[in-house]
Amino acid sequence: MIVETTDPITGNEVTDLENAPYILDGELKIYFESEASKKEFEDIEVEHPGEDFEHNLDNPASMGPGDGMHEDVHKK
Repeated sequence: MIVETTDPITGNEVTDLENAPYILDGELKIYFESEASKKEFEDIEVEHPGEDFEHNLDNPASMGPGDGMHEDVHKK
């Protein structure tokens, strides 16, 4: 099991592991300084790349020299 004792919200080291709140995520145990910090972490939304992205952000327009769509201005 991987144990993380740095609170990911505050960035502070958690030293009282017997009384600190924590979450288990598979083989990862994350400790928090407080229940408030734990809740803030749990409230962070997770993106699901296969499901959450409805739009293609590819920009087919040329972006200027060096993008492969222009004659390179540095070409000699």
